[in-house]
Amino acid sequence: MSKGVLLVNLGSPDSTDPKDVKKYLGEFLMDERVIDVPLWARTLLVKGIVLNTRPKKSAAAYQKIWWDEGSPLIVLSERLRDKIDDFTSLPIVLAMRYGTPNIKSGLQELHDQGVDEVLIFPLYPQFAMATTETILVLAEELRREFFPEMKFTSIPAFYNHPDYIRVLAESISEKLKDVKFEHLLFSYHGVPERHIRKSDITKSHCQIDGSCCKTASSAHQFCYRHQCYETTRLVAEYLELKENTYSVSFQSRLGFDPWLQPYTDRTIERFGKQGMKNLAIVTPAFVSDCLETLEEIAMEGEEIFHEVGGEKFTVVPCLNDREDWVKVLSRWIDEWAYAKPVEA
Repeated sequence: MSKGVLLVNLGSPDSTDPKDVKKYLGEFLMDERVIDVPLWARTLLVKGIVLNTRPKKSAAAYQKIWWDEGSPLIVLSERLRDKIDDFTSLPIVLAMRYGTPNIKSGLQELHDQGVDEVLIFPLYPQFAMATTETILVLAEELRREFFPEMKFTSIPAFYNHPDYIRVLAESISEKLKDVKFEHLLFSYHGVPERHIRKSDITKSHCQIDGSCCKTASSAHQFCYRHQCYETTRLVAEYLELKENTYSVSFQSRLGFDPWLQPYTDRTIERFGKQGMKNLAIVTPAFVSDCLETLEEIAMEGEEIFHEVGGEKFTVVPCLNDREDWVKVLSRWIDEWAYAKPVEA
């Protein structure tokens, strides 16, 4: 069998034109694993409300962070793919869950190169319905319909893998080497609380009560909240951070249902109001800088902090195409290619 790799990231509009943003948001928000309500309700919410109000605002946000080469997330993902390609002998193809290049075209590219065994590699450290699961489900649907001769393997969530923790921690250490920060905030992308309960394979463990994430359970294999807190704990341990000098928050909520708390924007505001002057923030749910890190955190977050009296707001970049990160991913791919399991 001939092996190849499909790296998959979230995606981006083709441009900052509101029409392209509307198209992208429509595909993204109509995904039943992103907004997990009945089709009629999702259609009413997305097509009846969101797509009539949000595209212009989102387009303006994308315009703030857009690069000459295009979408930062796409450009950074392409750089990552190219560097991994230099380190491995396998075909490495990049796809996006939403927008272009899509997963079907990525699989077709691998198919055209004679690949019949594919490592599906979602570029998300933590498992979530709206990220890893939707990628794997769509890939399997496409395999059945268009590529029945292909065999798929997927990389497991690597939120606690020592290699990932080391590289993430080193990236934080490098950025904050000369920064006298008072607190390090780990901001993860938010998800509705019901997603946590839906992903609970035990159907009883996840109570989101502060203790279930710390109590050993098979549910943790698919528990986004646990995995976020575990990433934070391991990085803090690696960096020897003192208790109460770091914490976790969740950003990017949508709608009125309960989402994971505490919320990042309110946490930043609270810190400033309490007299904090020097705040550092890292976003470990993302491996590539994107709208949520470059605009929501680095721009809006800083503005909030300054408005309430904060002074120094330091954002740690995502791993992007760091050399040590590229080498880790390349090694994981080679371990798979030569049948050595990647173990956390």
